[in-house]
Amino acid sequence: MRRYLFPTLFILVIAIVILYYYGRSLWYPVYAEMTGGRSISEVIKHYEQDPQKRLKQRFDAANVPFRNTDVTLIGLKEEKQLELWVKHNDAWQFIHSYPVTAASGIAGPKLREGDRQVPEGIYQITWLNPNSSYHLSMKINYPNAFDLKHAIAEGRNEPGSDIFIHGKAVSIGCIAVGDDAIDELFGLVHSVGKDRVTVIITPHDARKRSLFPVDAKHADWVKDLYQKIELAIGVYKR
Repeated sequence: MRRYLFPTLFILVIAIVILYYYGRSLWYPVYAEMTGGRSISEVIKHYEQDPQKRLKQRFDAANVPFRNTDVTLIGLKEEKQLELWVKHNDAWQFIHSYPVTAASGIAGPKLREGDRQVPEGIYQITWLNPNSSYHLSMKINYPNAFDLKHAIAEGRNEPGSDIFIHGKAVSIGCIAVGDDAIDELFGLVHSVGKDRVTVIITPHDARKRSLFPVDAKHADWVKDLYQKIELAIGVYKR
């Protein structure tokens, strides 16, 4: 029996590690419910000092006052970056680019539940989740009106939902940026207010390379989507 003990323990440890990192969506909600969860104010207070200090340093380096203002997050799927821009003196100023630690799927918009695609389009933040399975998370309004319009037209009854920008390094259609980054962004979005935050997600940086020509496998409405993205992202220039 002893000769089986080490392999069994080894397999058990590996299984626990895999469950901890990749099965958080299964066990963490139960844990949060058992412990009562956390409020947004508790999270902000708990994580305020170091994230706010880092964020202020980023604003100082960009020579931008650290204050309430309009915010844009630009998700670059191919480059695996999430850029932070803020409005200052009626112009958009670049603050920082956070590495994306995980993002599933390929270039192209999200079409249906379970396709593992990160959406593409122009979105808003609708909810800050202090009890996320992935540390902290910010929900975007996918599917928005544009997404729903074309899903209905094509008979796609389940276009998907629950798309977040979150911590950790696991993704199934969401944008993971790691815990330190989401600490900063969560606090910033809470501070300025969700209504002042825009999220642009693009297959690649359209400021450096056009989104056209569109892959022939995509429907005609994708051309309209990419025109909107190119127009929107064009004002964010370093």
